[in-house]
Amino acid sequence: MTILELREKRNKAWEAAKAFVETKRDKDGLLSAEDAATYGEMEQKVQNYSAEIARMEEMEAMEAELNKPVNTPITGKPMNGGKDTERKTGRASDEYKEAMLHAIRNNFRNIRNVLSEGIDADGGYLVPEEYDSRLIEGLEEENIFRKLGTTITTSGERKINIAGAKPAAAWIDEGEELTFGDAKFSQINLDAHKLHVAVKVTEELLYDNAFGLENYLIRQFSKALANAEEDAFLNGDGTGKPLGIFAEEGGGEIGVTTASATDITTDEIINLVYALKRPYRKKAKFIMNDATIAVIRKLKDENGQYLWQPSLQVGEPDRLLGYEVMTSAYVPTIAAGKPVIAFGDFSYYNIGDRGVRSFAELKELFAGNGMVGFVAKERVDGKLVLAEAVQVLKMGA
Repeated sequence: MTILELREKRNKAWEAAKAFVETKRDKDGLLSAEDAATYGEMEQKVQNYSAEIARMEEMEAMEAELNKPVNTPITGKPMNGGKDTERKTGRASDEYKEAMLHAIRNNFRNIRNVLSEGIDADGGYLVPEEYDSRLIEGLEEENIFRKLGTTITTSGERKINIAGAKPAAAWIDEGEELTFGDAKFSQINLDAHKLHVAVKVTEELLYDNAFGLENYLIRQFSKALANAEEDAFLNGDGTGKPLGIFAEEGGGEIGVTTASATDITTDEIINLVYALKRPYRKKAKFIMNDATIAVIRKLKDENGQYLWQPSLQVGEPDRLLGYEVMTSAYVPTIAAGKPVIAFGDFSYYNIGDRGVRSFAELKELFAGNGMVGFVAKERVDGKLVLAEAVQVLKMGA
């Protein structure tokens, strides 16, 4: 069965579940215990379809990866021996990449001169440009904010000017005196907070050329850094870490506070959408966790239509009131006084990457048990430059 057929079956199952609910409500609009159990089974079937669709998409991606050609196509001219006319230098060169991999495998005991081009101020070595690019790609894949926010590479503290007040036009009669307004500006500083991740590998794996050490380190570092970044971009308090969108000061604006400490209503979701100014709604998205989605999926509008709109196309996200829904495990769960949903244009969240990432060896730390440690470091900051661009739904106390 194809993915498209599964999506069609899921859609039919969901429509059948909605129709079942409408036909089984009593005069008070409630379901009996038996009908509620039946509906639960129907909803579980829809979720099972979604899980199977996701599994088949992963299988297709893996199949496409395995079907890639083994041989690299010839891109150079025959007269120069297949070599590129422009030779890469510095951290982009093949020599630097090979020297870094060689240094990692021999526990940094045999350092080649070429690595002197990438000595980090803290004593490590800047990663080759190819590694850094792949690490960034890994961060974007794991970290939803790397896709939604605006990333800036800085060499020092970055000051961002924010227009606080705009001049307004006024009607005047012929010959009357002009009036002038003052445009006020404020500044937001993107600093650099240090984030690191360390891993241990056995000496046997380190010296085994068959083991893909390079890919292993990049994969582990990417996942760990991405998780820490996403948590900070959402919940960080700005002290030693980025300032998150759910921060009480400096985060998004509280657009809606629910009447209940445990429940969210349809009207409150609608109010959250229209608490965001119209220009920001053009690129707006929802961010919430899976537990909140489970609650939202059961909500209906005044016409009895479900707010949740399952995707019918491969690669397309589900939608809520027509807007894309992003999920993150780091969004707070529903609890009294907690912010649980963010809605807005997250491109106004600026991520400042200070320089590039670096590798370092943890010397002698694990020498006694036959293991070698490596640490990856980065310096990053993040702030929402316009609070009004993101509206937050907060649970009542």
